[in-house]
Amino acid sequence: MLTLRRCLLLAALVLLVSHDAMLAPVDPKKQQVEENETEKKEESQDTGLHYDSYLQEVVRVLETDPEFKKKLQEADIEDIKSGKLSAELNLVAHNVRSQLDELKRTEVTRLRKLQRVRMDMQNGRNGLHQGDLRDVKKMYEEFNHVDHSNPRSFEEEDLNKLIQAVVQDLENYDQKRHLEFKRYEMVKEHQRREKLSQLSEEDRKKEQERYEEMQRKHKDHPKMNHPGSKDQLEEVWEADGLAKEDFNPRAFFGMHDTNGDGYLDPMELEALFEKELEKVYKESNEEDDLREMEEERARMRKHVLREVDTNKDSMVSFEEFSDATKRKEFEQPEEDSFEPLDETDFFTEEELEEFEQQLAREADDLRQKEVELARQRAEHQQKRQQLQQVKMKQKQVVQMSQEQERQAEAQGQQVAVETNQESDQAAAGQDAVPAEVAQHAADGEGGQPAEMHEPVAAAVAADAVAVGGNLPPEGQLGEEQVQHQEAQQPAS
Repeated sequence: MLTLRRCLLLAALVLLVSHDAMLAPVDPKKQQVEENETEKKEESQDTGLHYDSYLQEVVRVLETDPEFKKKLQEADIEDIKSGKLSAELNLVAHNVRSQLDELKRTEVTRLRKLQRVRMDMQNGRNGLHQGDLRDVKKMYEEFNHVDHSNPRSFEEEDLNKLIQAVVQDLENYDQKRHLEFKRYEMVKEHQRREKLSQLSEEDRKKEQERYEEMQRKHKDHPKMNHPGSKDQLEEVWEADGLAKEDFNPRAFFGMHDTNGDGYLDPMELEALFEKELEKVYKESNEEDDLREMEEERARMRKHVLREVDTNKDSMVSFEEFSDATKRKEFEQPEEDSFEPLDETDFFTEEELEEFEQQLAREADDLRQKEVELARQRAEHQQKRQQLQQVKMKQKQVVQMSQEQERQAEAQGQQVAVETNQESDQAAAGQDAVPAEVAQHAADGEGGQPAEMHEPVAAAVAADAVAVGGNLPPEGQLGEEQVQHQEAQQPAS
């Protein structure tokens, strides 16, 4: 975790004048190389905040404005917290504001995508539902480092929100870390007891003896010095290769203010405890838990800040450090003011029991979810099979339709063939009609019955008209017909 000043716009990282730089002239080329190396080191550090990239980019852009950078260097930590520095945003150059606007739009887009992914994972689907508006409102409360009411431009309110979010997150950092560590220890103990319950009585006894032996070995170490006490700092001083009797607070501070910003930030403070931690924890020892070592380091840093950091900015200035070395507690610290982790109970039996009940509830929830997932899986499989059946039926219907179309087409072709044959036969019959008519006409003249020749006579008359032949006058033809009909009637 980085300093509060660093997180509050990373101000500690732009303080370019160190104590040594004020004492002697500096070679410009060497200074430039050192500044570049410092910048690379600073850029590689991570605040641990989920909006770290956005925070660092905002500060980087703001620092490109010389006037704002100067005010940032000179600002008091309380001025930064209170938002006085944010008012200076209106005076930065136009191109700086444009870059900040683009940074904010990018961050808002990232947050919206992140929330959409969360919503989809929680609900197991895509699209909106009735709870989405509540989810978006929750997003605004959780991602409170930007002003969501204005997603297009970076304004004074955005800088204020960014600063306040950093302050709040850093204040909650140690509490969250401690709760996570406490849960870690309870899980570890719960698993140990679960393992014992599954062993035979003899094996359980052996395992318990092995556990107690590891605990005894872990606590068998040199006594730890009180964090921040003269004894503890003198050990660090000796590790630096200097004589214990030559201990000098100013020289010590300058040696361990590694970035030369005039402060011991949390990382620099935690580095001071390495010798103490090596007394208790070794990576090669099975009995030593390195997670506990990091928790101990954080507890020691928090203890020193509580006793030395008078303005509560999560850093120790040289003035604060010097004042602390002049107090009685520096040489004779109160023994009960700091208790090493291996002498501390991480949790009570009641807390462990409640935690195990919570684990049982979580296990039940997981089982119910597993059952629900199995049901959904079976339902999905059933729907898939039904869909396959529907597809098969549709395929059969299509095949039957295609077969009927082929049969209808074949029948149509057969009908067409038969129709053509009939037409050919009809044409051949019409060609034979004139000969037959002539024959019938001859038969009529030879004394055949008139009834049989009248149609033929009519056909012959029609053909004669068609070829332009002469017919007897209408009246004459009528009289001959009448006489012929009378002759055919029998005498009465």
